[in-house]
Amino acid sequence: MSLTQRWQDIFGTVGDGTRMNLASTDPGGPSGTSGTGNLKHSDGPWTSASGTAGAVRTSTGTSRAALGPGHEGVSSGAAGLSALAALNDVRRSWEDRLVSVRDECEALQGTLLAVAKEMGETDASVKSSLASIDTKPGEEKR
Repeated sequence: MSLTQRWQDIFGTVGDGTRMNLASTDPGGPSGTSGTGNLKHSDGPWTSASGTAGAVRTSTGTSRAALGPGHEGVSSGAAGLSALAALNDVRRSWEDRLVSVRDECEALQGTLLAVAKEMGETDASVKSSLASIDTKPGEEKR
């Protein structure tokens, strides 16, 4: 069975009116939900995710700053214990991890905001382009 034939078996053919839809755009969507038949998006989730990335970046910076003072006095209080070296290694490891998370969230925050902006600009451009298309005679433009 060819790949093309397999796709036709799974999704139907164009000629019989069968087609694949995203659940959010399928008028008879899953579990009794129904979409409008139009895929829509908003920049809200992208902007919200960007804000979350920024909040995580800030909290990891704060947590990393608290590690140093939290370990003050440990060296003198644990002098002579073999676990002191391991404790210092663990602290340095956590500091490195928190720096990585902070830096990744900082990059992600900007990227997510850029996506929200780009998608909004693309929507406006497409809407403007479609507005210039003549509709059927006798119908008003939307």
